[in-house]
Amino acid sequence: MIEKSIVRQLVEDFIAESDRFIVDVNVSKDNSILVEIDSKDGVAIDDCVALTKYIESKIDREVEDYNLEVGSAGLSSPFKVVEQYRKYEGSEVEVLDGDGKKHHGILKDVTDSSFGVEVVSKIKPEGAKRKVEVSETLTFEYDKIKYTKYTIRFK
Repeated sequence: MIEKSIVRQLVEDFIAESDRFIVDVNVSKDNSILVEIDSKDGVAIDDCVALTKYIESKIDREVEDYNLEVGSAGLSSPFKVVEQYRKYEGSEVEVLDGDGKKHHGILKDVTDSSFGVEVVSKIKPEGAKRKVEVSETLTFEYDKIKYTKYTIRFK
């Protein structure tokens, strides 16, 4: 079986001089390799083709047969690494917290251990006739949420 660490190192070597980053590397027991990469400006098909050719040049199919798939992180897929949070900072996201509650808002304050989401809610102040919009920033730790996804809006 091909070692995941070997594939990961090959990907790191290939993207070292670029703005790309690894989202995920997975190697199954039957040697199906899945590599997901991304960058601040997105990933072109040519980037995926070049990485595929690089990996194929380094892992000999005569020694061990494998299936290789290289792609970019899906736009509607949950974030897997902190770099994705940084990429979408300032964009609208959906967060499912550890209690199963969904929060929609603008991604802010991304750090290595947590991130914030500015949410707007309507509340009716005491004595008021109408609801008013109130904005607050909720802070989440990565290990205490179920997922975060980029929100796609069609206007």
